[in-house]
Amino acid sequence: MRQGCHWLAAASLIGLIFLSLAWELWLAPLRPGGSMLVFKAVLLLCPLFGILRGRRYTFQWSSMFILLFLTEGVMRGWADRGLSQRLAWAEILLSLLFFGAVIGYIRSLRTA
Repeated sequence: MRQGCHWLAAASLIGLIFLSLAWELWLAPLRPGGSMLVFKAVLLLCPLFGILRGRRYTFQWSSMFILLFLTEGVMRGWADRGLSQRLAWAEILLSLLFFGAVIGYIRSLRTA
């Protein structure tokens, strides 16, 4: 279970990075030609290497950090329309997958 949660967390985080880049650069940016919100993908790089290495502390703090992206997805899913709204729902899904995988990983460390 631990390894499955580890790779699900890594895959959903990487997916969220690519989604953020594509969303704000090409698919549905706030301004034509891209918006400064693309830099939110840089924030997602902060926990990436710790998650890939399986560091407990990174899993712990990133479980709270990802809630910022969940909140953004909920707000944009509610307020936006069209493609941007569907991308917001994808952000919600990836954030929830990451959160669940992180919690599962941390719990598996406690039982070991």
